[in-house]
Amino acid sequence: MTFRGHWFWFLFVAILSISTHGQIDPFQRRLVQVGYNQPLEGRGPIAAYGFYYYNKPGFLSSNLTLRVALAPIYLDSDLGFTGLLGPHTDVSLGLSGGGFADTYSEIRQGTYQRQESFIGHSGEISSSVYHRLNPTQTVPLWVVVRGSVHESFYRRDSDTAPDFELPNDRTTIKVRTGLRFGGEEPSLTEPVGMELSLWHETHWRTDKGPYGFAGDRITETRSHRFWGRGSMRYTSLRSEQLFELSLTAGTAVEPDRFSAFRLGGLLPFASEFPLNIPGYYFQELSATRFALVNGEYSFPFVPGKNWRMTVFGATGHVDALEGLEQSRHWHSGAGGGFMFISPSGSWFASLVYGYGFQALRDGERGANQVGILFQYDFEAKRRGKFRWFIPGSDPYRSRAGERIFR
Repeated sequence: MTFRGHWFWFLFVAILSISTHGQIDPFQRRLVQVGYNQPLEGRGPIAAYGFYYYNKPGFLSSNLTLRVALAPIYLDSDLGFTGLLGPHTDVSLGLSGGGFADTYSEIRQGTYQRQESFIGHSGEISSSVYHRLNPTQTVPLWVVVRGSVHESFYRRDSDTAPDFELPNDRTTIKVRTGLRFGGEEPSLTEPVGMELSLWHETHWRTDKGPYGFAGDRITETRSHRFWGRGSMRYTSLRSEQLFELSLTAGTAVEPDRFSAFRLGGLLPFASEFPLNIPGYYFQELSATRFALVNGEYSFPFVPGKNWRMTVFGATGHVDALEGLEQSRHWHSGAGGGFMFISPSGSWFASLVYGYGFQALRDGERGANQVGILFQYDFEAKRRGKFRWFIPGSDPYRSRAGERIFR
């Protein structure tokens, strides 16, 4: 892939994933989301996303919901059937696929190893069941079971070393089970949210074997991932000060480079459970075990309350995947920025800066990063500037850079 090809990737393929894997989203949505990170030292993998998200309850009939997340060369979609297996049990069928979704970027000791990175394309079919355990309560408690068949097709990038052997194309069967209490909406301007959840996911692959330089790394036939998350977002009604705090922790059994947890970057829709650390490259750290705390505080500083200032930070303990270790287990970052929300609430833009305290660059600790975030909400005028948390809405957050929609 040429330099021009990389920018085509940045502009059009910033692969996202925003889907209703928590439960069927009951609200009409039309959103455009854009995010980009730029390191100020070194050269990391492209870290960006750009997509149009459409969710339509009552599609064709009252019990159908269509969700589509669209980028020019990637599509992620679900068709949800409300009450298909009973009054409190929903089902969805999913189809996704396109270019670059399984691209892998090797980052070791703070250096982007372009000769060991490669392109991956994908296609996937899936089915999910969502059962609500507390239908009479305000905040929903869901049991989620999701199965998928995922096809991966690997190709060389222009910088992949000639003697680097790619992993074989393969089929991966994934089964995820989870318990989710509450949720968060897919918008940068939602003022309130809360979630407690526990998850387990198993990957079975049709291909196991060595790849890389003379077989120096391996793909496991089966991997297990366990993780949990607690988060709270609150905005005061009068002053519109926002406080957000989250704790995410996980562990993997028989992990490889494709199933390890990956941390780093400043992209809020980078995954369903974003593992952001300011100042680090996107997905710089590959972890077998981790515990990560994120916090943010923002406040308006002009009378109209459209301009806001934000400060944020993250710190966590990381046990790295074998072969990608660093001398330190603790990783921390902090930063801040300025935001503007239009008077109607239709669009939002933010310029942010992050510093990674333990990020390695040329053998030294410390790295700087800038980023931009943009959102346009076509439904904002109909709802009003702010809409408080409504139980039941929880789209799957997105991966970025190498992932548009998963």
